[in-house]
Amino acid sequence: MWKSLITSLLIVVSIILSSCSAGVSGLQSYVNPSQGYEFLYPNGWIPVDLKKPSPGVDVVFRDLIERGENLSVIVSDVPADSTLEELGTPSEVGYRFFKMMNNPEFDRQAEFLTAESKDRDGRTYYLLEYEVELPNQLPRHNVASVAVSRGKLFTFNLSTTTDRWSKVKDTFEVAARSFTVR
Repeated sequence: MWKSLITSLLIVVSIILSSCSAGVSGLQSYVNPSQGYEFLYPNGWIPVDLKKPSPGVDVVFRDLIERGENLSVIVSDVPADSTLEELGTPSEVGYRFFKMMNNPEFDRQAEFLTAESKDRDGRTYYLLEYEVELPNQLPRHNVASVAVSRGKLFTFNLSTTTDRWSKVKDTFEVAARSFTVR
């Protein structure tokens, strides 16, 4: 009797503990040794063959099934001795980014939602969150991680439709926070 009671109790405790653990899984690693950055991205995402990429676009991945979900890394030049803090606070950098995005030439509207700074291994990263409206398309929700290293500004961006944001929010935030540069 005690044996079956203890077994039942262990099963109940194990079920409770496994249902309480809310972690993000299903991420794999991408490393670009030549540009000096790495990040985690969701399983089921594939690299996009960039035949004529926009200036600075280094890599793009997209979801195999939800084709509207994607990530990109854009690498731009900045003065060799620049730091991210010298470019501005998270809000200032985000504001300049959104001023550029709201340029009438691009025919889109962006709404800046949040900006924060994090330090990882002595390097500063800015995490930005924003929504974008494009003509004739569903509104999009984006998270980005921005860093400066070796005279380069790195922008890691993940994007999905606002309808799917609640489903992928945790995964996208973990991926954005995983972005590191050397």
